[in-house]
Amino acid sequence: MTNWRLRGLVFAAAMVVVRLFQGALINAFPTRAALISIVLVLLFAVAVIAWGLIDGRADAAAQPDPDRRQDLAMTWLLAGLVAGILGGAVAWLISLVYTGLYTGGLINEVSTFAAFTALLVFLPGMGGVTLAAG
Repeated sequence: MTNWRLRGLVFAAAMVVVRLFQGALINAFPTRAALISIVLVLLFAVAVIAWGLIDGRADAAAQPDPDRRQDLAMTWLLAGLVAGILGGAVAWLISLVYTGLYTGGLINEVSTFAAFTALLVFLPGMGGVTLAAG
């Protein structure tokens, strides 16, 4: 399995879990919805940064010359797109059964939400790569 597929599948699953926790926690504590959402997104971003740090360190160790390193930007971009589209589609499917999950329509989930997730995977992932490879 290629690098971006593995990352995409892992972070799609992670985002679905985050959204399930978000739905359950917001239903239990509706006055804390903003805090719950922010904390869960930050935890997700920390996981992405950690994987980015591991990628950056491994790439720097394998190739000391910065001009000859792998194109990790494309790896993380594709991973973000896969995570966004797949995570949104799965969350939408779950919302058909579990009404406590806050989702929009299918088009909204695989476009707007997918773009948000793609950025949430790509930017922290590349930030981690950059910090580790520096």
